[in-house]
Amino acid sequence: MHPISQSQIVFESGGKQIRVDCFFPAENGRRFPAVIGLHGSGGGHLSMAEPASLLAGQGFAVYVLHYFDRTGTTYVDGLATIARHFPAWMKTLWDAVGFVAKQPQVDPDRIGLLGFSLGAYLALSAASIDSRVRAVAEFFGGLPKEMKLFMKRFCPVLILHGDQDPTVPVSEAYHLQELLEKKNIPYEMQIYPGVGHGFTADVWRDAGLRTLAFLNRYLAAAG
Repeated sequence: MHPISQSQIVFESGGKQIRVDCFFPAENGRRFPAVIGLHGSGGGHLSMAEPASLLAGQGFAVYVLHYFDRTGTTYVDGLATIARHFPAWMKTLWDAVGFVAKQPQVDPDRIGLLGFSLGAYLALSAASIDSRVRAVAEFFGGLPKEMKLFMKRFCPVLILHGDQDPTVPVSEAYHLQELLEKKNIPYEMQIYPGVGHGFTADVWRDAGLRTLAFLNRYLAAAG
């Protein structure tokens, strides 16, 4: 385990100040693989502190993106809000990838995304058009149907989903699997029986181990 450093920095996107919570190994003179973390519709960036800290302790520079800052959103109150703001959040993520790539402790050729629910939709959407994204770990999300029309490329994906999810149906995971197989894109997938939206402690632990192994394989090992 690496000792870690925590801080918050700000960059500009669409004329708005966007906060980023930073977690990275407290070592100088090295460039680390980077992971941009994307919270769900509840705006729970604080809930990402634990997984971000754990990944930083394993040698990743982790940046939790407050993408709601772009639209002044506190939490999402329905699909109409998502549809209205999704393009702006996508642009914010695009700008965030560029911002993170310039950080002195980051290897710009090893940037991945970690998304939960709405954040997973954003991560997968970005991965379909942005060649700077090298891997995506997505928790109970999916790829918007519209993005399949604009898809230019993809990268390795880790799919984690509960088969009793009432918020994001597990069919989203299977649709993504079908697309990745059709495009011959590497992926890993775990469907948890009887699990809903959001994971319990034992499932979180398993999902975390799978995420670390996946990111080590497709980001850390790439260096």
